Amino acid sequence: MNDQNKALQIVFDTTAPRRQFLRNSLLLAVPVMMGGTAFSAVAAVFTPPSRARGDARVNVRNFGARGNGSTDDTGAFQRAINALPSGGGTVVVPEGTYVIDPTRKVRLRGKMHLRLASRAKLVAKANSQPRAYVLYAESVNDLEISGGQIVGDRYRHKGTTGEWGHAIMIRGCKRVTVRDIRLSDCWGDGISVASANVNGRDNPWEPSYDVVVANIVSTGNRRQGMSIGGVRNMKVIDCEFSNTRGIKPGCGIDIEPDKFNLDRAENVRIENCLIRNNQGNGILVYHRVKQVVIKNCKIERNNGFGILTMGATTGYINRNKLGHNRLDGLCVGTGSRDYAVGGNWFRNNTTRNHGIVGANLAWSETNWTRLVGQVGGRNGTQSHLSVENASNVRINANYYSK
Repeated sequence: MNDQNKALQIVFDTTAPRRQFLRNSLLLAVPVMMGGTAFSAVAAVFTPPSRARGDARVNVRNFGARGNGSTDDTGAFQRAINALPSGGGTVVVPEGTYVIDPTRKVRLRGKMHLRLASRAKLVAKANSQPRAYVLYAESVNDLEISGGQIVGDRYRHKGTTGEWGHAIMIRGCKRVTVRDIRLSDCWGDGISVASANVNGRDNPWEPSYDVVVANIVSTGNRRQGMSIGGVRNMKVIDCEFSNTRGIKPGCGIDIEPDKFNLDRAENVRIENCLIRNNQGNGILVYHRVKQVVIKNCKIERNNGFGILTMGATTGYINRNKLGHNRLDGLCVGTGSRDYAVGGNWFRNNTTRNHGIVGANLAWSETNWTRLVGQVGGRNGTQSHLSVENASNVRINANYYSK
């Protein structure tokens, strides 16, 4: 095996642990050749920002949290958070299983870090409400959430309506980091980032600013892995969004601002993420969305498009691997404009019509062919890149293989 194929095998070995897989694709130190074209490697590992806060530290156990998997610890968490001084600080959650009532929710404050131990688990108490959140932050600044995991109640939910039972809800916040955490089995989304209603008025709503989501796994949720609404300047890096199914849209990531308040999402970067096995699209970029970069992601085996844009403007889609998606790997769709697409690799998409769903995607192979034109690669069992009723879409070098 030559050095180029060894490098590709390292990048795409998804049998490795998630964190190792994601980090390997960043640490690759040699350029990779595809169809005679060299693609430079990403040089640095992303370090998510820490947010400003005081030095105070409180432990939820000191405020009555039991962590025994049966006691409702919602009140204890809230007391610990409320006990932080005005300058903020860190709320420590030791190892244990903590039952949280999402109908009451844990309300996070500004200038704080909710730091879960690696074996700390927050479990949503079963409820019948259509809208309920385990962790909730609204109109606060300088917030960090890290560690452990949150498990929703989708398999224990007592109701049949609604789609907003989220692990983490962030509304109208500034300077937020969510990192190193696993979110699963929620009645709604693993995480949602959106705007907040200011002073009870219909408009304007206050968007979230400077949000970083890094090194998280959001899997097995009912509605979305992640929803992104009204936001300015957001990074989603080194994450996995997988196995979303149960209710539409069912995407890995859905960038879709609320239409009722004319929300907008601007300057969103999704990089080095694994997005697979979702009921809907891998990534949906839908209306009133501007300046989205999707780069270095592996997007496969989704039941819709790998990536679909609709009514979105000024985007950049580069160096992604898109394979075995039921519809096209990438569709720049109706009303989209000012997109640049290049350096992407496609294999065996549009499996609704052809292709072998169970086949492995051997990305390490070298029989890559350059895509030509706006709609390319329909070569027997392949369908990859389509542009439909979009304007000013610049197609650079992309590659496909049987």
